Amino acid sequence: MTKLLIKNIGTMVSGDISNPLLNADALMIEGGLIQAIGKEKELDDRGIEQVMDVGGMTVTPGLIDSHCHPVLGDFTPRQKMLDFIESSLHGGVTTAISAGEVHLPGRPKDVAGTKALAILAAKSFAGARPAGVKVLGGSVILEPGLQEKDFEELAREGVRVVAEIGLGGVKSPKEAAPMVKWAKKYEMVVMMHTGGTSIPGSATVSADDVIATDPDIVSHINGGPTAVSLAEAEKLVRKTSLTLEIVHCGNSKMIVDVMKIIKEVKAYPRIIIGNDAPSGTGVIPLGILRVINFLASLCGVKAEEAIAMATGNTAKVYRLNRGVIEVGKEADLIIMDTPMGSVGKDALSAIEAGDIPGIAAVLIDGQMKIGVSRNTPPPNRKIISGNA
Repeated sequence: MTKLLIKNIGTMVSGDISNPLLNADALMIEGGLIQAIGKEKELDDRGIEQVMDVGGMTVTPGLIDSHCHPVLGDFTPRQKMLDFIESSLHGGVTTAISAGEVHLPGRPKDVAGTKALAILAAKSFAGARPAGVKVLGGSVILEPGLQEKDFEELAREGVRVVAEIGLGGVKSPKEAAPMVKWAKKYEMVVMMHTGGTSIPGSATVSADDVIATDPDIVSHINGGPTAVSLAEAEKLVRKTSLTLEIVHCGNSKMIVDVMKIIKEVKAYPRIIIGNDAPSGTGVIPLGILRVINFLASLCGVKAEEAIAMATGNTAKVYRLNRGVIEVGKEADLIIMDTPMGSVGKDALSAIEAGDIPGIAAVLIDGQMKIGVSRNTPPPNRKIISGNA
């Protein structure tokens, strides 16, 4: 395995909300994992084969889209678009988590069919990464009639997530709560739709519905796309310890209002960021970056904290070995800079000024998947790569 040194890092964002900036200017990667982090002059450089000099740019973990609606492969029938996942890679997304393959034409709604779809999608995305992006696919959509043995089978076959409850035929807490207990027993992570009806056949979900069902994640607390009232959202923030998801394809005003409460109760570790796309809103390759910008420029969140909400916070709730720059973690990384013409002096100050940073490279498992992004503005500086 090639041993890579990334050096001359101006700012290293950890992805850990409790310690979002690292006092380091270099890291080493081998075998797809981060092997060492620190000051370049203090690292053991024996065996280094490749060197990437990033010229003072910012390095962050790869972004994790906590709310994606794929089907199979890199095609969305909702928007009749190819390569939307590959396009999100150019927005820094290295992992996408399915909130349910709900847009499949003719989606089966019986027990056998909903299980088959989840297992097929989970195995398909595990076997083929679109453009290298890691897709946690095959989130099972809850339908009436599912029993504990079905969740045992699903987990055994690689299904790790319950799609946002409310999209399928199971809508009431009375029906959903026993299924949630079974899913958690088999170590699945459970999402729940929150807010107004999103598509025909889905449900309007209140704060009390969520509390009674007891999922792991309050999907799109700012609406998907229609939000609950601020009083309802406040109840979920103050009266529960649930993970709270903010999405791009939601209510922007609600982000501002909810974040005031979240800041007051010091709930930053509970916030994760998703796109909620493809959807009726469309496909938004820069959606996660745009939410990071929104939080950092309009909601008083530090840029490095907002990045942690889109990386380490999400990795923690989904038990993923990535999302944080730490020894032993998967080397999914973004190299970014202030974009040309920005008032920002580096990527973080540009984000806090409201500018999309310029992505200079995205790595997955230590392998460079793209250089300068075709979707962000160009970075101010350049990477110099070569052999050691």
